[in-house]
Amino acid sequence: MPPGTRFFITIYPIPMQDNTHDKSQLLSRAYPGCRKLVPDDIWQQLVSEVESAEGFADILRDRAAQLELKPYLGELARMESYVARLEADNTPVPEYSEKISVNPTLHLFENSWKNLACLIDGAAGDLDPEKTGELVIVWRHPIGGKVRAKQVQEEDLLAMKMALEELSVQAVAKEGNVHAAAVESALIRALQDGVVIGPEPLIQRDSSPEQYKDVDPAFFRARIFSLQWHITQDCDLHCRHCYDRKQYSELSPEQEIGILDDLAGFCSSHNVHGQVTFTGGNPLLHPNFAKLYQEASDRGFTTAILGNPTTREKIERLQAIQPLAFYQVSLEGLQEHNDYMRGRGHYERVLAFLEMLRELGVFSMVMLTLSRDNMKQVLPLAEILRNRTDLFTFNRLSLVGEGANLAAVDPEEYPGFLRAYGAAVGTNPCLGIKDNLLNIIYHEQKRPVFGGCTGFGCGAAFNFITVLADGAVHACRKFPSPLGNILDNSLGEIYHSGAAKRYRGGASECRDCTIRPVCGGCLAVAHSHGLDIFRQKDPYCFFDSQNTPC
Repeated sequence: MPPGTRFFITIYPIPMQDNTHDKSQLLSRAYPGCRKLVPDDIWQQLVSEVESAEGFADILRDRAAQLELKPYLGELARMESYVARLEADNTPVPEYSEKISVNPTLHLFENSWKNLACLIDGAAGDLDPEKTGELVIVWRHPIGGKVRAKQVQEEDLLAMKMALEELSVQAVAKEGNVHAAAVESALIRALQDGVVIGPEPLIQRDSSPEQYKDVDPAFFRARIFSLQWHITQDCDLHCRHCYDRKQYSELSPEQEIGILDDLAGFCSSHNVHGQVTFTGGNPLLHPNFAKLYQEASDRGFTTAILGNPTTREKIERLQAIQPLAFYQVSLEGLQEHNDYMRGRGHYERVLAFLEMLRELGVFSMVMLTLSRDNMKQVLPLAEILRNRTDLFTFNRLSLVGEGANLAAVDPEEYPGFLRAYGAAVGTNPCLGIKDNLLNIIYHEQKRPVFGGCTGFGCGAAFNFITVLADGAVHACRKFPSPLGNILDNSLGEIYHSGAAKRYRGGASECRDCTIRPVCGGCLAVAHSHGLDIFRQKDPYCFFDSQNTPC
């Protein structure tokens, strides 16, 4: 695609008021980044000269040098002007189309300064504009209507080229001598971002968005499908809450690669992107792990690891194949309790490993299994991890396997813990939000609900599925939820089976809840408390019978 390519929709000019104060307020809203960079006296002087909101970008560009303003102000203003026009326009963007097409609101800017997109999208961080070229795209997302801006990536250009020239995945893969799934994954990510528009994803909730007015329609369809693959039971730890220590007969290399091919076919036929999360046991103890990682990468899947600390050499080797989306390790509390649960010295090994991941630029995650014994240690541990990990969160204990020997959190104490945790999220950047029941508090506080455990509430057999070392398929690894064996049936057959649909449906007691699409509680916790998971809701739920927070 040649530089300077533009995509336009018809957008009417932003009306201006004659009153200088009103003009200043309107322009401050239209050019928020520029307003922060222009001193008050100069801003008011420029406001008095302007006749239209769009013309203000030209004034900032033409007068920046004379007024000794930031030299990139004109380019920033040009993009902010377009953002304001998009936000003022109510023309709907089509969510889906039969053919891949470029988002009609998308505008490509060829800038001489870099990192300006960060200033537009509110994610500047520590990045300062640099005097080097950058292509930026600005567009309105088809679902939800949020206006976005970002530096153009190669896969964005590839997706736009495929749309404009009507190129097939197979043709692009052949020309580039890459696996077709790699091209497919780039296209799916562009579809998820709304850069291009295409066929509707077929990973969908059975319920309609119209039933749930408090939930964003984006939470009803998933563009990414995850395979949580427990490729081995071998492990160098013996944790006191381990869900499953049984040994399984492992698959042959041919059978394992067949699983990846099956996943690639499933994702292609359902218009979604695939992610493979390798875990175990300790996945790095699998004798053919590097080969499986390479094969997953060749098929264009996003790759991640749930495992234990390992060596720098192994991480560097994986990064050379394909950068990890994330590497997750576990801590069960402060040092004494963690090492009691996971083995002496584990706490210090994890902290050292997190430091190494940060040095290598790998996104790190720390998971804690919440029990009665460590609940009061969560927030103190979060403070220790504040500058050590990218994301820290928890799962509630499921009383299965060796975890049945531990004490679960008292349901009466859990709402108070969640409220304290939710309040701390805003003060500690590493704290993540994961437990579905946090949405009860968000709803209570009239805040937008978030995606919950998997981005779509309980994602069991919806946007993820679990495969064990022997090919057995489960809806969720944290409790027995068998769906069959991937050696006997395809992933598509398993996904659309009656058993999988039952797990996706969850508890009948939840179905009329106003936040059901982003909640559904935790089936594993309900199961481990002896409840009928298809009928009875999560025992920790604190919504009242009218779906109003207690």
